[in-house]
Amino acid sequence: MLARVGPRLVAVSQDERSQARNRELALERLAERLERALAVPRSRRATAPSSGARERRLAEKRRASQRKLERRPPADDG
Repeated sequence: MLARVGPRLVAVSQDERSQARNRELALERLAERLERALAVPRSRRATAPSSGARERRLAEKRRASQRKLERRPPADDG
């Protein structure tokens, strides 16, 4: 939890005119932050790219390669 929120967790509220209401709001915010800090994030499951995504990537690479070939000066045949 220290890595997520640091060594000191602070919640401030100056929304209301009443000190008591501001204290309640600050405690609510503190509880929300603690709850978020304690929540364990789900681990990412590695997936393979779909065949369509793979084909789009390769097609774009072919287009980029062709574009660069067209920029070159013509070859001398002699």
